[in-house]
Amino acid sequence: MTIDKYVIQVEQSLLDAMKKIEENKQGFIIILEDHTVVGTMTDGDIRRALIAGKDISSTVKEVINLSFEYLLTTATFVEIVEKFKSEKIDFLPVVDKKFILKNIITKAQFHDFLLEGKKINIVERFKDIELKMKSFEIFNRPWGFYKTVFLSEFVRAKIIQVFPGQQLSLQFHKKREEHWIIIKGQGKITIEESIREVSAGSYIFIPKGCKHRIKNLSENELLTISEIQLGTYFGEDDIIRIEDDYNRL
Repeated sequence: MTIDKYVIQVEQSLLDAMKKIEENKQGFIIILEDHTVVGTMTDGDIRRALIAGKDISSTVKEVINLSFEYLLTTATFVEIVEKFKSEKIDFLPVVDKKFILKNIITKAQFHDFLLEGKKINIVERFKDIELKMKSFEIFNRPWGFYKTVFLSEFVRAKIIQVFPGQQLSLQFHKKREEHWIIIKGQGKITIEESIREVSAGSYIFIPKGCKHRIKNLSENELLTISEIQLGTYFGEDDIIRIEDDYNRL
């Protein structure tokens, strides 16, 4: 993590602060006096200051939030969790006893570390970790759409929605197994030579290399599926299609 784009000196202008916040894309800045943390500021703080009559040449010192939350480098896991329970706290500067800035942790980043099972060391800067939670787009497919809700090196979780009367291709995967739970709707699942109907609460295990597909049997309702992938690779290019209604072979 490059700390420079997350900090600003107390005598600099609001314009300087706005430029820093635009650069770091996180919506906040840490205020320093020399090397000591003296406050924080968010884009909302700047907006409210401008509405109240300040201008962009005003100093950061005039708008600074002096009652800021922080973590000491000696903070325990429980302390971090308790701090981030507040809906008002999205980030925390990490300081030593002299209030020298040692790190910055965001709530989203903290959640990512926990979910991915990574060791958290709050005094070691997360140089290779973005200060934002992973966000996944919705991807449309001719049969419906899906959204990845979690992805790490060992697991991927998706929500799949299949349009009425549509079905996925008959396919298999070389590098992952899949676990499906039907959340809502009525479907017909094919696993190798076996075909059966499924509904809300049905669980389907799809081993690596196993041919499978699912069809939405409803004429007017979506079929909703929770999918967990376990394996060594989760790219869409690990879909080997055998049959497909949409000419994607």
